[in-house]
Amino acid sequence: MTSTLRPATRTGGPRPWPLLGNLPAFARDPLAFFESLRDEYGDWVPWALGPRRNVFVSRPEHAGELLGAVEGTFTPMELGWAFHQLLGEGVVVATGDDWRRKRALVQPAVRPRQVRSYAATMVECADALAGGWREGERIDVHREMAGLTQRIAVRTLFGSDAAGRQAPISEAMATAQRELGAEFRGLTLFLPPWVRTPGRRRMREAVAVLDREIAHVIAEHEAGTAAGAERDDLLSRLLAARDEHGAPLSRKELRDESITLYIGGHETTSTTLTWTWQLLSGAPEARARLTEELDRVLGGRLPTYEDYDRLPWTRQVVKEALRIYPPIWLISAVATQGASIGGRPVPAGTAVWTSPWSMHRDERWFPDPENFRPERWDAEAPHPVPEHAWFPFGGGPRACLGARFALVEAALVLAVLAQRFHLDSGSGRAAVFPGLTLQPAGPVLATLRTPARGVPAP
Repeated sequence: MTSTLRPATRTGGPRPWPLLGNLPAFARDPLAFFESLRDEYGDWVPWALGPRRNVFVSRPEHAGELLGAVEGTFTPMELGWAFHQLLGEGVVVATGDDWRRKRALVQPAVRPRQVRSYAATMVECADALAGGWREGERIDVHREMAGLTQRIAVRTLFGSDAAGRQAPISEAMATAQRELGAEFRGLTLFLPPWVRTPGRRRMREAVAVLDREIAHVIAEHEAGTAAGAERDDLLSRLLAARDEHGAPLSRKELRDESITLYIGGHETTSTTLTWTWQLLSGAPEARARLTEELDRVLGGRLPTYEDYDRLPWTRQVVKEALRIYPPIWLISAVATQGASIGGRPVPAGTAVWTSPWSMHRDERWFPDPENFRPERWDAEAPHPVPEHAWFPFGGGPRACLGARFALVEAALVLAVLAQRFHLDSGSGRAAVFPGLTLQPAGPVLATLRTPARGVPAP
């Protein structure tokens, strides 16, 4: 990496409030807060979240070190009561030997060979959605994409017989998202688990719904397996998984991993597609190039898994949307004994943070960072992206297991829908809400238009 350290306009870090540290600025707008740390104080910034010591790092090589050292000299940071209530002790939260065991059990279910088997479901669900759209109709893009990716997640994770459980799962997950985001940005993050608040009551109720619905689906699968039924969904693979001692996942573990995979297959992709459509609406040249590629490669037919590698511009559109709006917007880990980043020792107990949102918007790694430019990912692009400068799915040993699933799903869904419609939402961009994932703060409205054809791609 040849770029020098960012010159700091101010020394040290932001001045903390007594007891609260920098929580007020962080809670007000965490995305702007981390950008300000980078721009005002440089690439290595001490700051305080309540009583905890923290460091924020803004260089790709430092992010790479942090991601690679988790489960070594760093351990995942506990992100509060609400986060634990939702994800339990799943592979995202587990540490040490427990994490290694669970990752080994879950990983085979989302390997590329398995993702290939789910591609037809992704395409079928997207085609059914497009079949119900009409030219000139006004839609809420986020709602449509959330409904679509939920149908895909329910079918690929739980099997088609769980389709009737979509509504309660969706409503409960939306509530959990809101409450988790609110807790993470407020004083309740520091409250002990036994303290009851209205937000925690709503979170408990939402988690109870999720637990009930998923327990029902697990019981149906177990009954079907006992009766000799053969299934090819993710839950069936988890039920069949055995660790090195021949032990299966417990019912609680099945619940936790199901929630984790559901979030990865539904929440992440729905927001990615929503942002992708909005960015394309404000980029007519990129949209024309997308239409040209889809017409040339697919010729009006539905895509297959094999087409994923034949649609480089489609993949670049998704990749650029993930750069501007990374679903995972913040990553943190706590130093253990002997930890260091960039050759600098990090005292044990210090939390080191890095942000895909901030890194992806740094002009040193991405010239003209605010603009949607899928061509920056061309093979012959003049400004190659440094390693670890783009990390919407994390990285290192704890990289998101569902990354391949999400990338294939986003590209294939985009290929199906974009052949038939352009979602015109204007050139503006919706405000963002940083919850568990990076969500639009409100509805994203668009008008359905037939794509213009015969327009030369730039």
